[in-house]
Amino acid sequence: MALSEKMTINMGPQHPSTHGVLQLILELDGEVVQKATPHIGFLHRGTEKLSEHRTYNQIIPLTDRLDYLAPMSNNLGYCLAVEKLLGITDKIPERANVIRVIMAELTRLKSHLVWLATHALDIGAMTVFLYAFREREVITDIYEKVAGARMTSNYIRIGGVTEDFPDGVEQDIREFSAAMPDLVDMYEGLLTGNKIWQKRTMGVGVITAEDAIDIGLTGPSLRASGVDWDLRRDAPYCGYETYDFDIPVRTEGDTFASYKARLDEMRQCCRIINQALDRLKPGPVHADCPKIVPPAKEDVVNTIEGLIHHFKIITEGFEVEPGEVYVGIEAPKGELGYYIVSDGSPMPYRMKIRPPSFVNLQALPQMVEGLLLADVIAIIGTLDIVLGEIDR
Repeated sequence: MALSEKMTINMGPQHPSTHGVLQLILELDGEVVQKATPHIGFLHRGTEKLSEHRTYNQIIPLTDRLDYLAPMSNNLGYCLAVEKLLGITDKIPERANVIRVIMAELTRLKSHLVWLATHALDIGAMTVFLYAFREREVITDIYEKVAGARMTSNYIRIGGVTEDFPDGVEQDIREFSAAMPDLVDMYEGLLTGNKIWQKRTMGVGVITAEDAIDIGLTGPSLRASGVDWDLRRDAPYCGYETYDFDIPVRTEGDTFASYKARLDEMRQCCRIINQALDRLKPGPVHADCPKIVPPAKEDVVNTIEGLIHHFKIITEGFEVEPGEVYVGIEAPKGELGYYIVSDGSPMPYRMKIRPPSFVNLQALPQMVEGLLLADVIAIIGTLDIVLGEIDR
């Protein structure tokens, strides 16, 4: 009679490869995973409940703490939802929309660089980690110039953006976006043809298109399974329908396919940024809605009227007609959606966030079943989760 080697182990929340405070209860037969149960309740941000007690403007700094690797994507999704609720979507100036696109795509690059760095490091490739963080540092420098903060940056505002680009930033972005495609090629040169990388990723964590749709996967994880769906094209916002870019789609549905899809997406980010820079013409960056949009910073600093106006809008807020709205955007990890209900007061009656990491994590038990313990690490990395938006 063979001895049973079945055991139950905890992976995380202290394990460095769980990418945050994620705990997995793994049932193993030897090194083969028979069942995986994610436990996510270690963070408890309370963002949605906190939002019921803050004015619409005061909520913005809460959003960039969700997926803290993609703060401006969170700002953008929330502000688009409030603007739709207010009925001012068409009043956003062209320059503000172009700036939003530029910052959203820089944010996508910033997030994907951290994904690539940590994913490769988890599997044992350290050199890529160093290179990817080198490029990320350039983006955080741009963040600092534009928004004054390097990580949890909130720059996008209801009605536009905080203020216009400072001098020299456009050139910094142009130089970065011109150099980035060659750097992505360098990453591929280190990993794509590497036999160890291929053995750790090819055929690992396979999920079919049908299962991906049933679970609710979005973003690169969905497109790696052959589903051609991207909200920038299929439910456009900020004028994305006017940009020329491709949606990278793979069919294998494994960890290697997700890796390739994200790298190709990074190249497309640069295409979009270059087009946006070319159409960045002088103009206002705030909607002409004095009751909703705070005055320009120079007015706040130089006039008592501007200071009072700013103080009242930020602290007392503005009333929003009763109603409800949902807006989804294509964040780096997939569909990020905000559902807001207004009761006519300056604060939301309810706000519900649809974070891509939370939904995508549902696929993990199915993806790891029957694989080896070491494969669990690779699959967590390929899902690119952030617990800030999971246990929000």
